[in-house]
Amino acid sequence: MALFTERHGMRKQIERTSIITVEMYSLLFDCCVKYYDNLTCCFPAQCPDGLGYYGIDLEKFNISLKFDIPNLYRNKYNGNVEKPVSSSYSSAPVEYDQYALLDFIEFIAQNCRDYKYTENDYHSYFMHHHFTLLNTCKCFEEFRIEINNIFEKTGLLFTLTKDKIIERVLENSVATDEVIAAIKDVREQGTKELLEEAIYLFKRPNPSNKSAAVEKIWDAFERLKTYYTSLDKKASTEQIVNDMGNYQIVFTKLFDDEFRCLTTIGNTYRIRHHETDKINIEDDHHFDYFFNRCLSLISLAINYLK
Repeated sequence: MALFTERHGMRKQIERTSIITVEMYSLLFDCCVKYYDNLTCCFPAQCPDGLGYYGIDLEKFNISLKFDIPNLYRNKYNGNVEKPVSSSYSSAPVEYDQYALLDFIEFIAQNCRDYKYTENDYHSYFMHHHFTLLNTCKCFEEFRIEINNIFEKTGLLFTLTKDKIIERVLENSVATDEVIAAIKDVREQGTKELLEEAIYLFKRPNPSNKSAAVEKIWDAFERLKTYYTSLDKKASTEQIVNDMGNYQIVFTKLFDDEFRCLTTIGNTYRIRHHETDKINIEDDHHFDYFFNRCLSLISLAINYLK
């Protein structure tokens, strides 16, 4: 339930961001720690009496993570994963890889399994319960809800999906659910696959994926031009443009100009071609612009494909 100031519009709106601060990292990491015992199936700690498991083996867990997520923040003395803490003795910011934390969340999501305490099996000498491991993962949905609640309340533009991967929350993007649904109906398999891969890459959290996403969307754009395989590329493109413009000269010219402009952009900037005379794209916002502009034209065009 919303608190008083939220209900009455008295609270300052949370700033939306993709930058995970130390405080945000701490909240997300603590949530992951709550589900450590749900990883017992992968890293079982065997009771010394040999009669059952009692939770996660943290030594095995930390060793494995050195290879699974090598950039995850660790205690510099014992090498165990932990949350970064700002020092009160130094003004220097603590360094950590925020995308490694997102890997960690996905790791928990993809490996968690349900368990229950074995009935009447409390080991008083070692002060632990023995576990019965279950072949279910209802705990994932609980974990997903908790993680997404933290993303939401901190303003972080990420979401943990039901597919157990983290995606960017796209604001003011053309890649809406409606557009994604329309792409699934594209009959030409190659174009559809390129569009789906482009959107998948564009939603990935790491900014380095944006370059690959823009390249893929331009590959889809070029393949779309050859949609009508009985025609050559020029005639196929003309057919698409004429259909988009409903054979009205003003609209046909508008879309023809946009097709030509996007072709020029693809040949001028370092998108599909990487010769030294191509213009580098270095600003993340420019990648967003190019991706959304190209997808906007494609998403309109696919409504007219026959």
